[in-house]
Amino acid sequence: MLSVMTQMGALIVAGVGWRILQPGGLDAETTRRVLTTLVYYLLLPALVLQVLWTAPLGLDSVRIALVAGATVLITLAVTAGACRACTADRAAVGAMLLAAAWPNATYLGLPILDSLFGEAGRAVAIQYDLFACLPLVLTLGVVLARRYGDGRMPPVHPLRGLLSVPSIWAALAGVTLNLGGVPQTVWLEEWLGLLADSVSPLMLFALGLALVFHRFHGRDARPLAVVVVIQLLLAPAVALGLVWLLGMEGIPATGTVLEAAMPAMVLGLVFCDRFGLDTGLYAAAVTLTTALSLVTLPLWFALAGGLLGG
Repeated sequence: MLSVMTQMGALIVAGVGWRILQPGGLDAETTRRVLTTLVYYLLLPALVLQVLWTAPLGLDSVRIALVAGATVLITLAVTAGACRACTADRAAVGAMLLAAAWPNATYLGLPILDSLFGEAGRAVAIQYDLFACLPLVLTLGVVLARRYGDGRMPPVHPLRGLLSVPSIWAALAGVTLNLGGVPQTVWLEEWLGLLADSVSPLMLFALGLALVFHRFHGRDARPLAVVVVIQLLLAPAVALGLVWLLGMEGIPATGTVLEAAMPAMVLGLVFCDRFGLDTGLYAAAVTLTTALSLVTLPLWFALAGGLLGG
């Protein structure tokens, strides 16, 4: 696990270095937007299709989705209660809710689980995100962002936003082909694999491009502390308890706990920008939880692996 985390960290640091040096005159925001757009529309859908087409789908898939959804809802409720003691304004509260409840299941969770467990880890990460976290953030998350935002965005039905995500369609296609027993051709398998192999390094590099280091003081200290405790400690503890109650074992169990232990999701920056939430506070939460997760993730890996196997 230490080797995996240092490799992941090195790619994130490379993104931070690009943000500072701006090679070729390309600033971090422009570079990140290009990379994440490429991943969002082409590379990630290819990975999702490849994995869900061949992954074993069964009771563990249902359990992973249940744990992911329940963990998000429980941590969201706890964060809402904690926000009352933070004396934060509405824009900051909205940012805190998104940062504390939804983990970086794809941008960091996918590369880590892929490095630790290979194809089985990829399957857990994708199912955790696409079967629960992503649908919840594009429905409930959008509702919350609009409620606490400045009202700049016109109302849009959450289902419309969900159906506009390319990876959702790739997931539906992959599950349909999987359950239908349709085999992959060798050419298509190799082509999808070629695209899929690019996802992890680009995601980690883009994560480094998104980190900021100027909001760790003053009135931000208490909200950031709340996000750190809930996202890095409470969420994986809740997931561990649910995994144990559901009788999960091995890689699906350990992988599910690790997904819950991931730092705040990068996608939330988009919601903060669109709906007028506190983008600076959210970016600081991503940065702080990502840095601290380099310490907490190995601890949760050791604990979950010892209790659940994997």
